[in-house]
Formats: sequence, C-alpha cells, structure tokens
Amino acid sequence: MLGRLRGMLIKEFIQVFRDKRSRFLLFGPPVIQMLVFGYAATLEIRHIPTAVLDFDNSQVSRDLLSRFTASPYFDVRARLNDRRQIGELIDRGDVTVALQIHAGFAQDLRKGRTARLQVIVDSSVSNTALIAVGYVNQIAGRFSQDYQRERLFSTSPLVQSQLPSIVLDRRPWFNTDFDSQWFFVPGVIGNLILVMVVSLTAFAVVREREIGTLEQIMVTPIGRLEFILGKTVPFFLIGLLDTTLISLVGTLWFGVPLRGSIGVLAIGAILFILCMLGIGLFISTISMTQQQAMVSGFFFNMPAITFSGFATPISSMPEFMQWLTYLNPLRYFLDVLRGVYLKGVGLDVLWPQMTAMGVLGLVMLTISVARFHKSLD
Repeated sequence: MLGRLRGMLIKEFIQVFRDKRSRFLLFGPPVIQMLVFGYAATLEIRHIPTAVLDFDNSQVSRDLLSRFTASPYFDVRARLNDRRQIGELIDRGDVTVALQIHAGFAQDLRKGRTARLQVIVDSSVSNTALIAVGYVNQIAGRFSQDYQRERLFSTSPLVQSQLPSIVLDRRPWFNTDFDSQWFFVPGVIGNLILVMVVSLTAFAVVREREIGTLEQIMVTPIGRLEFILGKTVPFFLIGLLDTTLISLVGTLWFGVPLRGSIGVLAIGAILFILCMLGIGLFISTISMTQQQAMVSGFFFNMPAITFSGFATPISSMPEFMQWLTYLNPLRYFLDVLRGVYLKGVGLDVLWPQMTAMGVLGLVMLTISVARFHKSLD
C-alpha cells in the first residue's frame, strides 16, 4: 500500500510542478494578493472629497473651515458661492460632503446662541457617509470646546481655571494605533487559504474525471483510500506552504506583530486546511466538469467569507444568519489568527475554536470520502 501511495504522490507532485507556470500559479498569486489586499482592505476613510459654502465669511467661520482643510480626512476641492452648486457636484460624484455655514454664524456664537453648521452628505455609499458625518462631528465638537474655552478665558480667566473638566484617557489593547491593517491582514490570510485549498482540491479530482483518466487510475491496483490520500496530501502540504509564505508577508512586510505561539498558529492552520480539503473533495463529487467545480466553489467561497466576520461584525447580522456562522470554519480560523497575531493567546483560550474546526473537518472529510466512494461506484 505504501508503495502505491508513494507512486500516487509522486505522480501528483510531478503533475503540479511540471512547468514554471504551474509553480508560479501555486505560490505567486497568494503572495501578490496578500500585498494588494493588505493595502486595499482598510476601515479608514481619508481624503473625502468636500465642498464648502461660507455665507458668514467671518474670522470664526474661516477658523472652523481651516480645521477641515488641515484634516487628513477631508479634501476640500471646491469653495462655492451658490447653494445650487452643491447638488450639481454631488450628482456628478465630484464631492461626497458639502459644508454650509449660514450668515450670522460668528454673531450667534458671540451671543451665546447655538450656531448651526449644515452638512450635506452623499449617502449612496452609506458606510462612507456615516464615517464622514462622524469625522465632522468630531471636528465641530472640538472647535466648539476650544471656542467656549477661549471665550471664557477672555471674559473670566479665574473662573475658567477653576472649572472642572473630564478628560478621556484611552487605553487601547492589542492595537494601540488603531491600525486597520493589523485587523485585515490576518483575515486576508484566512480568505486566501480558503480559496486556494478548495479550488486546488476540487479542480484536481474533476480534471481527472473530465479528461477520462479517473477510470484508468481506478482499474489499477490503487485503492480508493490511496487515491483520495494521493489527491489530498499534496494540496495539504501546498496549503501549509502557502500559509507560511503569506504569513511571513503579513508579519515582515506589513509589520503585523506575531505575539503568540507559532505552534498554536500551525495547529489552527492544519485544522482549517483539513476542513477546506473536505469541502473541496465534496465539490469534486458533485461536479462533472471544471466549470461546474468553479461555480460550486464560488457558491461556497463568497458566503463563507461574508459570514466569517472578516469585514462585517457577526453581531450585526440577523439572528438566524448568526447561527449559520457556526457552520463556517473560516469564522473560527479568523479568531485563531487574530488571537495569535494580536492578542498572543494560546490553546487555553482558543481551544473552543480548535475543537470546532476539528469537528467540522472530521465531518466534512467523512461525508466527502463516503460521497466520493459512491460517485466512483
């Protein structure tokens, strides 16, 4: 048996590494995608196209607008004279935010009345609109506090010095600079491994069936178990190597700290790859052509990434969808990746995620192998 299995493994490795293009496609795209997604995937929104309309044209209003100009989050591209220009710019997509200061803005502040700043936002992209409004609130709130403090200091400096104040003292753990790359890079590692391993496993078996060599292999002394191991073990090893490569890119290139144990990360990666092998093998049993395998893989990959909590918090999903996420191995692997990378936790904390991936992997491999046997019959 070992001799036949060795022959099957040699045959698979020769087929996989037979030309330079195949070798590049196995390891080049994951690294390139890691670099691209690591920079592109971010929660931060900067340089929001902004237009300003100042009917007050006072020193106070110019001071407020200068804060938006100096902010890295807003890019003031137009200074308008007519309110009708706002609608034209937003309709064309030239600006996302428009700030309008009404006449009498400075006078209202001097008299102690509420001075209004109108914010017009293109909310067709709701996430950008919400974040932009949050930035506006922060800048306007800070301006209001500074103005009140300066006004009180000029009129009653003694009272101003004795007024109590509350200072927010932030203590962020695990990501002190709120760097979104530290959050997204571990998630990209999980997504790339999912797509790579599922696609390789599904296509490899389907290709044998499509070109007619599957029947030729099965009439040889190679047993079904040997055939399955011969088809999955190479992609298991390739998946581990890809995981190592893109993890090194995330750690060395993007500077995401690896605070936990490499051994814990390796255990999580092995369990996750076994889950993906089972899913890829199952896709191969329901597909007769590579085109069908591609469509079936897409049908699995997109929901798995969406329901993993990669970009959208699971707690924000409808309740019945939150229950569906418990069947998603990627959900648990992302917890392992972020726990090991950012928090430095070990098996004493991550054992529920490891157990869940182990159970899901065992179930998927059992179902896939049984289904594969039936399809060969």
